[in-house]
Amino acid sequence: MQLSLRKTYIILLLVPLFWGGAFGTTKHVLTELPPLTASALRFLIAGLLMLLWSVWRRELEWAPIRKNFFSLLALGATGVFLYNYFFATGLQYTSAITGALVIVVNPVFTACIASLFMGEARNLRTAVGVILSLIGVTFVVSKGDFSILSQMSIGVGEQCLFGAVASWVAYTLLIKKVTRTMGAGAVTSVSTILGAGMLLLVSVITEGQWHKTLHLSNQTMLEILYLAIFATVVAFLLFNWGIQRSGATKASAYINLMPVNALWIAVLLYGETISAYHVIGMALTIAGVFITTQSKSQPAKQKPTFLA
Repeated sequence: MQLSLRKTYIILLLVPLFWGGAFGTTKHVLTELPPLTASALRFLIAGLLMLLWSVWRRELEWAPIRKNFFSLLALGATGVFLYNYFFATGLQYTSAITGALVIVVNPVFTACIASLFMGEARNLRTAVGVILSLIGVTFVVSKGDFSILSQMSIGVGEQCLFGAVASWVAYTLLIKKVTRTMGAGAVTSVSTILGAGMLLLVSVITEGQWHKTLHLSNQTMLEILYLAIFATVVAFLLFNWGIQRSGATKASAYINLMPVNALWIAVLLYGETISAYHVIGMALTIAGVFITTQSKSQPAKQKPTFLA
């Protein structure tokens, strides 16, 4: 494996770290704001920051934006609007453990779709890595008791969460196609602001609680900035850059580390205890991600247009 790819995989570790830290942060933000309003505020700030960054880097060119407008609209609809809408709605009807289990099937579906429709190489090591990491995360969220899985039923909440999975898989695969003709930074900034606009519209219509944003505590304001800057701007740009460099299957494998990082952050910042099943699950997950990134499928051939 080339040194450049090793650096890519190391940098991609920041993505699940930032997303993992978003769990505790979001939980507190939702004590002051409803889900769609909080998501809209987060992505409006993030989208504006991304646009400013793209302008500063001179990445925004109106001709490619006009040419790819409907693709960019689809990215905003899938990766920002639909994902957050389905996820927030799903968690209102089901448990957090079910949500965690559903989220981690993202790499499985992404790997299958990418190999079937996008020409990414299929090999045994990739399959073993994805399955092993999935087992590891399942072990963590089930606390080492797989019998808990048999008690889950597919209700409205679970159906919404699978909608979130479908939305994210579509976003992951679409972003690789669009970044063939546009820079990752421009694609991410434009699609994020479009998705944020959708969230804003729906939150105003369905929740009507934007007046609460004028009375937020200092802690919540700082948490929203963290969500916007690190868990959205930095994480999304790195994730899309990683897809360009290593392919949709390998980049998505890092999502499996997200709940693992959420556990570590909870232990360090909130004083929660760690058990044996945490250690076992983390070991399996990290091993699975390592196997997946060491597979012999070919990465995208185009040069990276962000963080080159």
